[in-house]
Amino acid sequence: MRTVTLPDGTPVPALGQGTWRMGEDRARRSEEVRALRLGLELGMTLVDTAEMYGSGGAEEVAGEAIAGRREDVFLVSKVYPHNATRDGVRAACARSLARLGVERLDLYLLHWRGDVPLAETLAGFRDLLEEGRIARFGVSNFDTDDMEELWALPGGDACATNQVLFNITERGPEWDLLPALQARGVPMMAYSPVGQGSLPERALAGIAEKHGASPHRVALAFVLSRSGTIAIPKAASEAHLRDNRAALDLVLDDDDRATLDRLFPPPRAPTPLAMI
Repeated sequence: MRTVTLPDGTPVPALGQGTWRMGEDRARRSEEVRALRLGLELGMTLVDTAEMYGSGGAEEVAGEAIAGRREDVFLVSKVYPHNATRDGVRAACARSLARLGVERLDLYLLHWRGDVPLAETLAGFRDLLEEGRIARFGVSNFDTDDMEELWALPGGDACATNQVLFNITERGPEWDLLPALQARGVPMMAYSPVGQGSLPERALAGIAEKHGASPHRVALAFVLSRSGTIAIPKAASEAHLRDNRAALDLVLDDDDRATLDRLFPPPRAPTPLAMI
């Protein structure tokens, strides 16, 4: 499994597993647990979840999936902005840990910016670090100016990652956000790296046929080809999981990249960060 290095030197899988939309239907719980476990067996041992997903249900699914394998997993969860006060962060983290059935998160993210001052949220993260409930913290859905504000705060330069929307049709971060993160050695974590059911399969068909791959695999390989980028696609079937894993082995050549740039042009000016 290819890895990406966090600012503290920790290597993590470049390809992980997302859990958005999991935990919403108890009838599908066993299927979702099986999917996550297969992903772990395939080496996708970074698991991303959030208190928001399924109102905590996704954390419960993830907790069941990693039971007995905690030491093999790099576990990520996220706190709601309205829970991001100093005391609120600590309380929300305690609830997430209980649902996951673990004592510590490897990475805890602010899901997006809200009304709580960043300095107060950082204080909450600092408490959790000192108490050993989290190993590191990060953010999600932060644009370049948000990151600059964060880095300027005491302790803000310890941010381990920024999780944002990035895929073949949403390339805005390439203009200034991704270079800013790369300059500081902070990985970008791409959520919805193949879109949300809107993958332009026909446009990708030529490259897919050339490599004997699916359009889905090509789109994911595009994201994984970006230096310092972690992708966290969600998958609920064996075929989908194996296709995701195979994207790590698909090497796009110069002609492929030129074709993709023509079909899905990179940003030519600052572009507001997209969010779903």
